[in-house]
Amino acid sequence: MKSILLSVVATVALAASPILGQELAIGEKAPMSTAPMLGVDGTNHTLSNLAEDNGLLVIFSCNTCPFVVGNGTKTEGWEGRYNGLAELAESLNIGMVLVNSNEAKREGDDSFTAMKNHARDAAYAMPYVVDEGSKLANACGARTTPHVYLFNSALELAYRGSIDDNVNRSAEVTERYLEEAMARMAEGKKIKKAETKAVGCSIKRVSK
Repeated sequence: MKSILLSVVATVALAASPILGQELAIGEKAPMSTAPMLGVDGTNHTLSNLAEDNGLLVIFSCNTCPFVVGNGTKTEGWEGRYNGLAELAESLNIGMVLVNSNEAKREGDDSFTAMKNHARDAAYAMPYVVDEGSKLANACGARTTPHVYLFNSALELAYRGSIDDNVNRSAEVTERYLEEAMARMAEGKKIKKAETKAVGCSIKRVSK
């Protein structure tokens, strides 16, 4: 019952969330590519500097959403697949970054200190950065945690949406949308499914 309630709450929150800016279209350039974002490592990172020869994987994430971290019962969460994606990205010469845009929770669960602790506990193998004011999320039209944006070598959007088709059980995944997109992009091939529905909790923006 608890897992069902969590899913309902997340769905309602998503429907009620203000979305600032249109969702970035396939082929459009990454916005704010030179804007510095502070990482939990104490370093200012930019999308341009994080990109490798074959592109950059950006995942909007957070510390507490059950779609990211799981809820301990029915939902495994996608976070457990992040480091595997980082390994794949490295093998394909693609950069990777996690972006926390939950500005409305910056004094609580998504504070910088909480981010540092979460990255340590989850043993993140990639930079985890603060998106102050949800500016990058707004520019991309990112809606959920997680929400995936994969950019090619020219920092043009090649894929956006979900990681795969099963947040509950990684062993039961049947469609690996992101992995397939990364592999085809690195090979210079057209991505067969360039857009999928992003599923997760709403990004917690501050109302204007």
